[in-house]
Amino acid sequence: MAKSVTKDMTVGSPIRLILQFCVPLFFGMLFQQFYNMMDTLIVGQFLGVSALAAVGATGSINFMIIGFCMGVCNGFAIPVAQRFGAGDYHSLRKYVANSVWLSIAFAGVMTVAVCVLCRQILLWMDTPLDIIDGSYSYIFVIFIGIPAVYLYNLLSGIIRSLGDSKSPLIFLVFSSILNIILDVTLILAFHMGVAGAAWATVISQLISGIACLIYMMRRFDVLKITKDEWRIDSSCVGILCNMGIPMGLQYSITAIGSVILQTAVNSLGSVSVAAVAAGSKISMFFACPFDAMGSTMATYAGQNVGAGKLERISRGMKSTCLLGLGYSVLACVVLVFFGGTIALLFVNPSETLIIQQVSWFLAANSAFFFPLALVNIVRFTIQGLGFSRFAILAGVCEMAARSLVAMALVPMFGYAAICLASPAAWVLADLFLVPAYLYVMKKLRQQGLADSQLSSGVAE
Repeated sequence: MAKSVTKDMTVGSPIRLILQFCVPLFFGMLFQQFYNMMDTLIVGQFLGVSALAAVGATGSINFMIIGFCMGVCNGFAIPVAQRFGAGDYHSLRKYVANSVWLSIAFAGVMTVAVCVLCRQILLWMDTPLDIIDGSYSYIFVIFIGIPAVYLYNLLSGIIRSLGDSKSPLIFLVFSSILNIILDVTLILAFHMGVAGAAWATVISQLISGIACLIYMMRRFDVLKITKDEWRIDSSCVGILCNMGIPMGLQYSITAIGSVILQTAVNSLGSVSVAAVAAGSKISMFFACPFDAMGSTMATYAGQNVGAGKLERISRGMKSTCLLGLGYSVLACVVLVFFGGTIALLFVNPSETLIIQQVSWFLAANSAFFFPLALVNIVRFTIQGLGFSRFAILAGVCEMAARSLVAMALVPMFGYAAICLASPAAWVLADLFLVPAYLYVMKKLRQQGLADSQLSSGVAE
């Protein structure tokens, strides 16, 4: 039988463990963003600005729906990490089994619902008429692929919760290369337009998910689920939903603000839509380390709270925040001075207005990268500790900030307000998350003290 590749993050140097876990995760997310960028790059260079704007106009609704799927799967992985840290492998397998049943149900319902409403949503968002057909062709295919999103994100989340962040990287590298090949083949050889880019994304993610499944079945002895453990357990289902749904809603609620903001961008015309599409892709690419730090802290905090080691969580939090600060400064320098040059990857040099707007967008966003780092690090740590409902409130803060900018400032200041919408959302979310983290840690310490007193017979 193949050797297990789990990793216990409850012992050893926190910073060393975090780096060992975070670096492969970072490269995995980097490749994920890379093939997302390749969609946009190939569309912009070979299909033109209108096609680029059509894909870009779907970004916020894509994030709202697909983000919910990803958030739910990340939430399902938290009880798995906690039970792994506590050494309770029977409960761990029950959580894995029940998360599979829940994912199948969620994927089926969501796929039908959003595919039926897809075009109407684009109309509600005031998508420009000259690009709405292209937007529909792209996002409809992406929504057909929702089951593939659940498959990959659930399985990769479970693998990471057991301390293995390297294997998902390998699958994503393969998936990224496949996505690029399919992009070129479907768009250039088969002339499928923006729909070809969408099919390339769906197919590559499906194959990556299948690879995760095969790998898990062969390598993780701890996941050999028995017939009894496959049974639906109402207690497990309740806990999984309590973890997963708030995390999914956090993404979706955050995205509601993005949808409102995208509607405001659409009102400025196709040029601004294309500029925001390119700028967002570049910004997300450079923000990959923050996503990796956040996912790392979710697993790290989950395992350590399961083991009752709260002091290690505080040490890990401080170390990760310092890493985030250092990278934020470096990324800001690169994007401020070279943002316009990077924009040339997406549009021809003759599109001077789009390049200028992309440069403004990147300078404004990168100046606030450290608040973005805190959003990811603190939010995922809180979720790993088991307080997923706080994620919804953080999402409400981001939604409120983006909505306020879209409705109140864009009509007055135009594109300049668009550039500051996300920074405003990150700052407002941090004003909630940092005190929330301090509250959660205080509550856990008090609970730990009470448990200790009860076990020693001191308390009544």
